[in-house]
Amino acid sequence: MLSREEADRRLARLGVEHEAIETSLLALQDHAGRRLLEGAELIGVTAERWTAAEEELASLWACFEDWGKRLEDARAVRARRRFPEPEELAELAELLEERPGGAPGTTGPRGAADAREAPEPADAAGASGGWAAAVERLNAGYARVLDVVVAADAVWSALPARIDLLAAELRRLTGLARSVGVRPGAHPAGDDLARVTDELAALRAEVLMDPLAFWRRAEGSSTPGAGRPDTERYDRAARLIEDIRREVDAVIAVRRDSEERLTRLRDVLSRADRTLAEARTARGEVLARIAASEVPAVTGPASALRAELTAAAEYRRDAQWHRLSPLLDSLEERAERELERARESLTAVTAPLAIRAELRGRLDAYRARAERSGANADPELARHYDTARRMLWSAPCDLRAAERAVTRYRLAATERAAGTGEAPREPDPSRGSGEAGAGE
Repeated sequence: MLSREEADRRLARLGVEHEAIETSLLALQDHAGRRLLEGAELIGVTAERWTAAEEELASLWACFEDWGKRLEDARAVRARRRFPEPEELAELAELLEERPGGAPGTTGPRGAADAREAPEPADAAGASGGWAAAVERLNAGYARVLDVVVAADAVWSALPARIDLLAAELRRLTGLARSVGVRPGAHPAGDDLARVTDELAALRAEVLMDPLAFWRRAEGSSTPGAGRPDTERYDRAARLIEDIRREVDAVIAVRRDSEERLTRLRDVLSRADRTLAEARTARGEVLARIAASEVPAVTGPASALRAELTAAAEYRRDAQWHRLSPLLDSLEERAERELERARESLTAVTAPLAIRAELRGRLDAYRARAERSGANADPELARHYDTARRMLWSAPCDLRAAERAVTRYRLAATERAAGTGEAPREPDPSRGSGEAGAGE
């Protein structure tokens, strides 16, 4: 038999629980996310889960009101007398029954997390299960509805605003891109702009109508609303916009610097052509003046580079910046290589003339040393000098024979100098007489 004191304690505790549940349900009813869901045009998984959640919420209120009425009945029985009669205590015991088992058709705490995916309507007749089952049922249903409301509200609070900011940046970028000729069909970045514009518009519409499709629940958590918005599509669009921005910046840089770069390219190719022309002229001179020497052939100017330079100028005139930029990069590299090739060709062609000039300088330097030692008066030494000089200052010049003649003169001058007591040092060819290179 339930005692008076126990009945009073149970009434007080159940009153507190009833008030707490009422507060939670009213807060859920007033939740901004619930109001948004109630007035939104929903599709997909959000429409399915919100329909079930609305039924759940209505059933929760029905269950709450049923138990509220039962609590009021118990309070009325207790208010009849200060010291209730046995039959009144029996009535209170029936009204305040707290059997631990759940009511038929209800969901216990352990199943609450799984039930959130497909919430079941509360059993308004669950009073027969006792107060414990009612509280358990109300708490589990509340958690399921709150999970839907919090998740949708979190997605709506996070993604639309970020999408709008990204769309504003996209509009600015689109205007800038069009100003430099980056348009769909005319530039790959223009096609990307059109595609990402459509993607952002579609993403925003989907987020507004189906927010739960963009919600990722935290694994292993049963807390209502535990998770985060799925920003994968947003992040992918943001990365594409950043790539487009870099491409537009590159186009702007190309447009700004293209004329200067084209002028520089023309200058480099002109210098290469002049160097090759000089090499061809020098080759003719070498062939006429130097005998028994291999002179490499000189190739013609780089006509292919000239044609590509003309194409680059046309790209600039037609604002085809996506074609101009890589072509300029390639042309600059190859034009420098062409100039270097022309210089190497000139160096290779004129090498025999440089050798002849070096031999002339060495011969004059040896003669100056011989004069200082007094050995130059020797007729034999003078004959060696005349022979070497005649070879070096006549055309065509046999470099191999001339080098041997210069060597003979040096050896003879060394022997004569040794006979006079002065051994001449090896002369520095760079300090030869001014006649070096002045003849043929």
